[in-house]
This record gives sequence, structure tokens and C-alpha cells, in this order.
Amino acid sequence: MTSLIRSGGAAVRAGRLRGGLLAALALLAAVLPLQAPAKLPEPVARALSQAGIPESAAGFYVHEIGSERPLLAAGADRVLNPASTIKLLTTYAGLELLGPAYKWATAAYAAGTLKDEVLSGDLVLRGNGDPKLTVENFWLLLRDLRARGLRDIRGDLVLDRGYFAVEGYDPSRFDDQPTRPYNTGPSALLVNFKAVRLQFIPDTDARSVRIVTLPVLPQVQVVNQLALDANGACGDWVGKLRLDAQGNSTAARLAFNGVFPASCGERTRNFSVLGHAQYVLGLFRELWRELGGTLAGTVRDGAAAPEARPLASVESPALAEVVRDINKFSNNLMARQLFLTLGAAGAGAPATYDKSGRVLRQWLAGKGLSFPELVLENGSGLSRRERISARNLGQLLLAAFKSAVMPELVASLPLAAVDGTMRKRLSGAAVAGQAHIKTGSLAGVRAIAGYVLDAQGRRVVVVFIINHANAGNAQPVQDALLGWIYRRADDTCCRPGR
Repeated sequence: MTSLIRSGGAAVRAGRLRGGLLAALALLAAVLPLQAPAKLPEPVARALSQAGIPESAAGFYVHEIGSERPLLAAGADRVLNPASTIKLLTTYAGLELLGPAYKWATAAYAAGTLKDEVLSGDLVLRGNGDPKLTVENFWLLLRDLRARGLRDIRGDLVLDRGYFAVEGYDPSRFDDQPTRPYNTGPSALLVNFKAVRLQFIPDTDARSVRIVTLPVLPQVQVVNQLALDANGACGDWVGKLRLDAQGNSTAARLAFNGVFPASCGERTRNFSVLGHAQYVLGLFRELWRELGGTLAGTVRDGAAAPEARPLASVESPALAEVVRDINKFSNNLMARQLFLTLGAAGAGAPATYDKSGRVLRQWLAGKGLSFPELVLENGSGLSRRERISARNLGQLLLAAFKSAVMPELVASLPLAAVDGTMRKRLSGAAVAGQAHIKTGSLAGVRAIAGYVLDAQGRRVVVVFIINHANAGNAQPVQDALLGWIYRRADDTCCRPGR
């Protein structure tokens, strides 16, 4: 009996020990959920190795919506250049702070007496940072002015651009490509992205190449000395043009001396030339002349006086549409315009990059998001300075998914194999059409960030950033990661904790 009692006591003690161990394990499990697996899935690790990119140069963060811990967090706290994926911060903040229905207005004022269709004074155009004041919308503004009884302007065209305090911008500073549209500087009165579109049209019968320019600006000279290559492959057709670009803020000359392969068919290339003021003047003169109007003076900067008479205005598309252009096509200039607008709206005009940075940090703090490593320069990602970690960019996307503007933000992202910068990616793959992904690309930088709907119908946040000389080889790694997220129900690695 004694032995039975003793053995029973031992059993009780053993049971208590097991219970204590289980409790300790439970406590440990409660402490550890935030520690995500750092081991890369095998297909991703293999693709990274084949690309010649060390894992130490990358940040991975994958988190299923509603899960307590990430599926994957490898190098997630490294501070990296995110390239254009930083546009997610700019556009999400814009949608919340300004609202999806926000519109920019561009207005025209008469600074003088208007009588019998003659303005004895200046016409003032006031800009408020519209990112999408296209040539069509600009024409509508001028058409409205004509309909309201203005024909002849005896004074100057005055540009009120004081909403943004951005001066001395050097379009060649980033990569010494000043005529590329992505290097165009922001302006409170940005018209048609300050771009000239050239359309190259091969004529095999005449054995020549036509160049059609839109808009036609008197300050821009296009010299066409292209030869038609009737048999050559299209390939790098842009490099074959042999462009000699010369000019300054008041005049420009684009001379083409190379060849254009007939196999390319019609192709289009955009160029950013002239200063903002001269571009607006040239376009205004041409459109105003077509509408039967005249402008006696020239162009200058100024402001609409309180007594100036409002004549007409035109509004931009709603912000919900603008962010689609920014994210689908990674439009750097539109992102900068939105970034500066946030500064003006939140901290007062004139907008500066510093004001905008402070407004975004205050907005993040109000949402309980602390990103101490965050460095913002212009909010577009066309920067060598901007920095964020993969984890915090992922946290931003998790917060965005709970936001009332989530539908607008997600719909603005390129859809894999369908549109935007992901249109030619992952065609035929299982994840095609199932991933809304913002891409980012700079020399030495490749990044993706967005949402994947996996094979089980679960929504997953993904952020993957590489900063390395071999970053240009990263597309197979990105594709492998997206593919793994989509089919991970069949993978034993890295399943989420709840």
C-alpha cells in the first residue's frame, strides 16, 4: 500500500512537472509569435543564389492579413532604398488626408479691363499643383475663356506658381538624362507633364521615317535625319536613334541621326524640354491661336491680385483616379506633385519637401505607426536617399488594408500579368491576375510590395527589397516569391501562427 501511495505521489509530481512544462511552453509560444521564420522558402533561396545576390542585401516581409505573426521576415529590419514602392506611402497618405474625391483646380483671372473681347491687361493662370493637367484639359480651360468673351490679350501671360516653393531644380542631377520625362521637376502649374511626344512612323514605300510632334511648340526644333532600316530587327530601337539634344529653358533642338527599323512599326517616345514657363507659353500661344485669340505680350511669373477678376477654371480628375496613374505606371512626376500637395494642404503653402515629410510623419504617428528609419526626399522613389525597412513598409500595407480607402489603394496597384508595370510579368503563371503589386526599380535597386490573393482565398501582404549591384537579376526571385505565396498551402515551410 505504501509503495502504491509513493508511486501515486510520484505520478502526481510527474504530472505537475509536465503541466509546468506545458505552461512554460505555452508562455514561450505567447512570447514568440512576433518572431517570424527567417528561413527563405527553398525556391526563393535558389533563385536568389542563381541571381548572384546575397541574402544580406535583401529584405523580405510576408504577412497574411489577420495573422498574428508574419509568414516570413528575413532581413526585414534592414534599412533599404525602396525605389518606387515608397509611392505606396505617398498615395495611401494622399487618399486618407485629402480624400479619394479630392480635385485640383487651375484658374484663370483677368488683371485688367475686359471689354468687347479685349483684355487690356494680363491674363493670370493660377496653379494648385494639378498632377494631370493634360493638353486636353488645358484646351478646355482656354475654350471656356473664349466662350466667356475673351479673344485678344493686350498684356502678358502671368503664371501664379506660388503654391509650390520649388526652384532651381536640375533635371540632370539624378542620372544625367535631363530630357527624360521622369526627371521633370514639379510645378504648381504643371501643364501636360511638360512633355513633347514624338511619334516615329516608318514609310516603306518612301523608304523614310516621319516624325510627328505633339504638341507643336515654336521653341522646339526637331531635326529628322533618320534612315529607314528595311530589314533590321527592332531590338533597342531607342539606342539606334542617335539623339543629339541641345537647348535650355527657352529653346530646344532634338536632332536624330541614326536609323529606325521598319520592323518596329510605329513607336512613340516622350521628351521633357524647355522650362515650365516657356512650355506653358508655347502651348498657350498655339492653342489660343487655334481658338481665334491673340496674345500681345510674353510670359512671366506673378500672382493674381485680390482685385483680379475670376474668368474660368478647370478641375483635375479625382484623386482616386490620379493614384491609379501614379501606381499603375509608376509616374514619378505625379507622385511628386501629390507629395508636395500634402505639404501645402497640411502645413500651408508654399509647399516644400520638408513640410510634406513632416505631414506624413505626423499622419503615421496618428495611426500608431513608428518608422524611425524612414527617410523621405520627394515621395516618388526617384531618389538615392529615401529609405525604409521591408517590415515597416509591410506594416503600412497591413494598416492600409483596414482603412476605408483600402479599395482605392489596392485597385491602383498593377495587377500581375494584366496591367501597369506588371502587365508583362507572370503571364501563364498560377499567380497571374491574383497579385496587386507595386514595383520599384533603380540602378542597384529592385523592389515589390503589395497584396497577393493565394490559392486558398487568403490575402497576403508581401514586401521584397534588394539593394545590390546585381539587383537587375532579381525578377526571377520576385516571381518565385509571389509563386510561393500563392501556392504555400502545399509548402511545409513558414506556415503562419494565429
